[in-house]
Amino acid sequence: MTQNNRIIIGRLESISLPDLAIDDLPVRIDTGAQTSSLHVDNIKKFYKNGKPWVKFDIHPDIHNVDSIVPCNALISDIRRIKSSNGSIEQRYVINTQMILGDNSWPIEITLTDRSDMSYLMLLGREAMAKRILVDPSGVFLVSKHSNKNLK
Repeated sequence: MTQNNRIIIGRLESISLPDLAIDDLPVRIDTGAQTSSLHVDNIKKFYKNGKPWVKFDIHPDIHNVDSIVPCNALISDIRRIKSSNGSIEQRYVINTQMILGDNSWPIEITLTDRSDMSYLMLLGREAMAKRILVDPSGVFLVSKHSNKNLK
């Protein structure tokens, strides 16, 4: 569905992050969050060819914590982020490709511990800018989803 060349999405959608080998990841749409955030474990900074990188583990299936996808990504920034509970933390920021329905574009994601949250990823305003309108009454309006990844 589109309006004024913008994709209309629901409050929940399923995306893919092909650079991180993640497919069918349910995300909560959060227009209150500036930057998108992704739950990861075992974050470690390292250097490759003189540039800062980060390695981390993703659990793409929230019902199977034994399923781990190890990832590496170039660090694009380190930012102080105020979380929903009001605490401020420094987070690594990476750039990665996102696929939503038939559309794909690069987004920034902060890496953090979201283990106490219902969804492993929030899609923030920057990732949606000039591309998306949100219908909060709908879910999975654009994406196909698999119930296996819902909490």
